[in-house]
Amino acid sequence: LSMATEAAKEEMVFFDVETAAAPSPSDSSGQWWLLEFGAILVCPRRLVELASYSTLIRPGDPSAVSRRFSGDPSLSAAFRAAPPFADVADDIFALLDGRVWAGHNIRRFDCHRVREAFAAAGRAAPEPVAVVDSLSVLARGFGRRAGDLKMATLAAYFGIGKQTHRSLDDVRMNLEVLKHCAAVLMLESNLPAGVLPGADDGAVTRRRVNGRSCKRDSTGKVVTPAKGAATATSTGGRRVRRPMTTTPFSMILRHSRAI
Repeated sequence: LSMATEAAKEEMVFFDVETAAAPSPSDSSGQWWLLEFGAILVCPRRLVELASYSTLIRPGDPSAVSRRFSGDPSLSAAFRAAPPFADVADDIFALLDGRVWAGHNIRRFDCHRVREAFAAAGRAAPEPVAVVDSLSVLARGFGRRAGDLKMATLAAYFGIGKQTHRSLDDVRMNLEVLKHCAAVLMLESNLPAGVLPGADDGAVTRRRVNGRSCKRDSTGKVVTPAKGAATATSTGGRRVRRPMTTTPFSMILRHSRAI
């Protein structure tokens, strides 16, 4: 990306950061170090990549690199030649500020690490107009049918490949996983119940609460039937399951909440 200052703000940005392991509680600095930032600009209507940006970032503590990438000497050398965060802060700000942010588990991790890096550099942090966290989106809509909601597990489930834990690779994998999940959910929502064996495996689980069985989603929250949701009724002694409706990914984007 030859810097994103020219890009239209309606494009959403998928991003990911790689960081050094957090120091021990006894470490007075208590600081996370950004080691890599990667992002792609995506058209939210077509879900296609329009531009990309990635950079290694040299941390203020050189030992942070060895903790994170100790098994790759070539990467350690690359980090020694990489720019410090202050040198790429303008680029990252221009890419993120005023756009919809998207990524996997970014609400609890990546967003905080980006803001901390800007604060440490004495700079105002970029702000999103909305945030789409694919971890939350998939927990609500896709469930644990792949086993869990880790990006590596989801990618293996769909045969996309092995996660490299490099920022640009991971955001591209994130987009492909979302496309696959959306296609599966759209197909399920337009077929009669039972046509696809195991179509909703893992999407909803049952646990007993106060002696009664209740449905819980993949995040552990009790599922309460919503208007128009699937219900089971008795017909001639048989239980009949009504088809569930699935929220299109475009609507998820439209109603994503700013943080």
